[in-house]
Amino acid sequence: MARLVFDLDGTLIDSVPDIHALVNRVTATRGLPAIDLPTTRRFVGRGASVFFDRLAAHLDLDDTTKRALLAEFLQGYASATGKTEIYPGVIDVLRQLQVSGHRLGLCTNKPLGPTRAVLAHFHLATFFDVVIGGDSLPVRKPDPAPLRAAFDALDDGPMIYLGDSETDADTAVAAEVPFLLFTQGYRIGPVESLPHAAAFDDWRDAPDLIAGLLQN
Repeated sequence: MARLVFDLDGTLIDSVPDIHALVNRVTATRGLPAIDLPTTRRFVGRGASVFFDRLAAHLDLDDTTKRALLAEFLQGYASATGKTEIYPGVIDVLRQLQVSGHRLGLCTNKPLGPTRAVLAHFHLATFFDVVIGGDSLPVRKPDPAPLRAAFDALDDGPMIYLGDSETDADTAVAAEVPFLLFTQGYRIGPVESLPHAAAFDDWRDAPDLIAGLLQN
């Protein structure tokens, strides 16, 4: 059986609507302009601190304001689940993979507290034997260390990483593991611009793609 590690935001769940609402709530307290949903989607992927670096450049914010906004954002992040949705088919596929004997892990740049909160909210925590968050290690994806830590915690067996973005593709390349690309997430460029072993837009196709990679 294989070791399968998944990204979270943009891969298993669509959390951008909650992030968008929360960011605009904290910026509004300082009279700053709102950002739109596509901009929010473009800024996510490398953790909250990088998101606010990008936001600060976009809104021309000084470091003091940026740090204050980030702190306010993180205070509300764990409970920001009301607009988040699981992508269709995810739960059935995770259950199928688990029943088949595969060992499942999660590796995300989302801080560990909000990660565990959203997993609990959607009853996803029981699927994963290991959860690595954006603050679990001193480095975040695309550094390969978090992904390697997730695989190491799952013992032995073939490795496959499933994600949705340039960050995930770069992480898989750095960790030297096969990458399955979910095309309905937060990818910025075209599918062909990301290195991947296979791509899918419907989670129901993932088990067959996984089986195909394992056969090869």
